[in-house]
Amino acid sequence: MSREALFEAFIDSIGQPFMFVDNDHMIRYVNGPGLEYYRPGEELTGRSIFDFHNENSCRIIREVHAALQAGEEERMITDNQKHRAWMRAVRALDGSLLGYFERYERPADGN
Repeated sequence: MSREALFEAFIDSIGQPFMFVDNDHMIRYVNGPGLEYYRPGEELTGRSIFDFHNENSCRIIREVHAALQAGEEERMITDNQKHRAWMRAVRALDGSLLGYFERYERPADGN
């Protein structure tokens, strides 16, 4: 098994939607559960995350991205009855920011 296949299997096994976005805010990877959760699924990769968010959400993404660039590691961006969402830094070994991922958790009761 290649390293890439191993990482993809690991991220898919998380069971929750997961999306990696680079510093230019381009979507570079969506895991299997994310392809089902996000719409339009497979069409997301290679597009700007801003294409799928309203003005307020775009403002929040930019603010959190700036905080991640300044050294913050993670910030919750949504906490409601539907889901919780975080933006988390992805860093190279030298600590430089490569991008971020959005991860979601749904309530245990599935609502």
